[in-house]
Amino acid sequence: MIELLGIPPQALFGQLLLGLINGAFYAILSLGLAIIFGLLNIINFAHGAQYMLGALASWVLLNYFGVNYWWALLLAPIGVGILGVILERLLISRLYHLDHLYGLLLTFGLALIIQGLARNQYGISGLPYTIPSQLAGGQNLGFMFLPNYRGWVVVASLVVCLTTWFVIEKTRLGAYLRAATENPTLVGAFGINVPRMITLTYGFGVALAAFAGVLAAPIYSVNPNMGADLIIVVFAVVVIGGMGSILGSIVTGFGLGVIEGLTRVFYPEASSVVIFVIMAIVLLVKPAGLFGRTA
Repeated sequence: MIELLGIPPQALFGQLLLGLINGAFYAILSLGLAIIFGLLNIINFAHGAQYMLGALASWVLLNYFGVNYWWALLLAPIGVGILGVILERLLISRLYHLDHLYGLLLTFGLALIIQGLARNQYGISGLPYTIPSQLAGGQNLGFMFLPNYRGWVVVASLVVCLTTWFVIEKTRLGAYLRAATENPTLVGAFGINVPRMITLTYGFGVALAAFAGVLAAPIYSVNPNMGADLIIVVFAVVVIGGMGSILGSIVTGFGLGVIEGLTRVFYPEASSVVIFVIMAIVLLVKPAGLFGRTA
């Protein structure tokens, strides 16, 4: 086949696919972070550990209870989300009126505890999770081979991200959520239980991280450190898109994943730092982020 810019099409589109898959995880994780920060004003550093918990829960469900991938995709986020609700009620709810630094330190400590417990129980070598039989194999598109499971990850992430954006930005429930962050007293006067809404919002953000973890389990081995390796990049994505911006997290997540993939093709040495270089440039030009609003 004809080379594109001196690069064989298989190599170029293969790296673009890898970038798009990474972007899918960046988008769904940064979306959860943006929801929690935008609606609760908490910097949730435990997000990476909660992503790992989703992957680990899917492995435990399969190997100890015989629960297949499709049920794990539903049950693991619910279970991890319930854990998030408990943490919010017991610990995080006490920090809403304090500086962001306190929430950051608390959630960082929670992340270390969760990762430490997982390491002690399961080690660090990685636990394999088999791709479901319905998504095994792939499609020959002529210019590249598309594994079915990786295509599913991109589509599932897009559907979840866009559905979440629609609910928060275009529905009455989303309007209540946004109003509760601005004027909880007024929203409470309409008979809405604001503390419960805030708790469920945190639980939903955590469930998004766990959902991404279940999607990641068949691609990457389930490792207690898998969230720690990813969370710094995801925070950079959130900063570039704009802290608290739902649409910014989605667009920036997928976009930066593609840019990272292209960088691996044309300048591999910079692929691990390109997102942070972009973050530095964006902060210099637009400190609120590409989609953020200045205070």
